[in-house]
Amino acid sequence: MDIEADGPIPGDYSMLSFGLAVAGVYDGSEFRATDPDEETFYAELRPIGDRFDPKALAVSGLDRDVLLRDGRDPAEAMTEAAAWVRGVGSELDAMPVFVAYPLSFDWMWMYWYFIRYAATGSPFGHSRCLDMKTMYSVKSGAVLSRSTKRYMPKHLLSKRPHTHNALDDAVEQAELCQQLMTWRGRRES
Repeated sequence: MDIEADGPIPGDYSMLSFGLAVAGVYDGSEFRATDPDEETFYAELRPIGDRFDPKALAVSGLDRDVLLRDGRDPAEAMTEAAAWVRGVGSELDAMPVFVAYPLSFDWMWMYWYFIRYAATGSPFGHSRCLDMKTMYSVKSGAVLSRSTKRYMPKHLLSKRPHTHNALDDAVEQAELCQQLMTWRGRRES
């Protein structure tokens, strides 16, 4: 899961795009990876206000003027995304869990947009989420400040580039999730 926004917080600023990709299913004892390219959802949204931070906007490379004209209505996109998440969960006979790296930024935006715009609210409830940065910290024994991709063993990282296209980065993060879910941690380093 990944989002691109034009500022630091939802409401005052706008989420411009988001991408969702399925990493796999965990049944409590075994993780079964899926092809993260197979089940995806992507949307570019119409901004919800006039305020934006040019530096944040530059990261995504998205054009606000184009999105104001051609971006999807947030209510339509979030309602469709919520239905997609629930549908994939049903197909896989699994409860959807929101996974991101780092979780705090992406969760804040997606939860706010789901609650504000989706007709059915958040398909992840208010807390069904997992932070891969924390997962790495716990499994590796590293302090959180050294639980960044720069310090992770290369075999855990996706081979895909981090492009700041929300769908590309969601697929990249799904691959990182797969590696972390099956990695035994410091015993395996």
